[in-house]
Amino acid sequence: MTDIRDTESEPGALEFARPDEETLLIRLAGSWTLRNKRPSADDIRKEIESGPRIARIAFDTKDLTAWDSMFLTFITKMLDQSSRDGIAVDSQGLPEGVQRLLALMAAVPEKKGVRKEAGKDSFLSRIGAEAIDFFRSTGDILAFIGEVSMAFGRFLGGKARFRGSDLTMVMQDCGIQALPIVSLISLLVGLILAFVGAVQLIMFGAEIYVANLVGIAMVRVMGAIMTGIIMAGRTGAAFAAQLGTMEVNEEIDAFKTMGISPMEFLVLPRMLGLTLMMPLLCLYADLMGILGGLIVGVGMLDLNVIEYYNQTRASISLYDLFIGLFQGMVFGVLVAVAGCLRGMQCGRSASAVGDAATSAVVTGIISIIVATAIITVVCNVLGI
Repeated sequence: MTDIRDTESEPGALEFARPDEETLLIRLAGSWTLRNKRPSADDIRKEIESGPRIARIAFDTKDLTAWDSMFLTFITKMLDQSSRDGIAVDSQGLPEGVQRLLALMAAVPEKKGVRKEAGKDSFLSRIGAEAIDFFRSTGDILAFIGEVSMAFGRFLGGKARFRGSDLTMVMQDCGIQALPIVSLISLLVGLILAFVGAVQLIMFGAEIYVANLVGIAMVRVMGAIMTGIIMAGRTGAAFAAQLGTMEVNEEIDAFKTMGISPMEFLVLPRMLGLTLMMPLLCLYADLMGILGGLIVGVGMLDLNVIEYYNQTRASISLYDLFIGLFQGMVFGVLVAVAGCLRGMQCGRSASAVGDAATSAVVTGIISIIVATAIITVVCNVLGI
């Protein structure tokens, strides 16, 4: 746009004239730039409505000293408004640069679906759109699980390609570095369970059964659930953010171009690392939860340490321990799949990375709760 000149004086001015009854002449003067205060398109609307109906609009810009993209936006709005009102516009009086840009805009047709249509969708249409999105996402999830299963099969056959250092790093991040938060949460959960149980058991003089309550709850269910939720918020979100950032930077596309499977090189180490470490974290969480119950039992209920230990050992069976460890392994798979899935589905923007991390946490927690319900029902049916 060669017509632009740097000037901050003479702010944009707008004048009207009527050479005849059907023509409105718009005189534009001064500097029409972002730096200066400009009249708006509403002024033209008011002038059109104030007098007799006009059929043609013309321009006089000989006194226009400077213009930029804001001036072009002003003219475009006025053209749209005139087109809706059925008024012809003569653009011959506009600067040459503006005429060229308007011609270019008219030469390239607007792509369908780009402009947001006015109006709100009905309640039923929104429900239908959500249902369609749900079924589409279900198909994407099943396809992703199938690809992960194929990658795992190649791993069992010794054909998967990934670096052992990546697996070691994931195991370190999911294991040792997660111990502090797992210790804190599990200890507090054990304390809470002991307090809640003690309130009722003291009424019957059965304080010793606090050890049974805390032991069974932590080993069978709560240890695995709390560890799974912690890892969903900590590791699942990290997986989604890492893979989402790689998607934004087109690194995953580069892997595909080089013939390297992202499922084997990126997803498989994360899934294996978290799946292997989750049972160990669950076992550690069980011990910390029992320790929390021991603190309440010894400190508040005046129980003996040996007595509490013997009661806990008598109440917990190997079935309870194996069920808890199995749930931990299942939760590890679910959290890893949810985090990697949302990361691979991430869009190509910075905000999409945050959305992927949030979606990974929500998906992981929901999966953990649903899996817990299913495993509980199955164990009840099997009588274990």
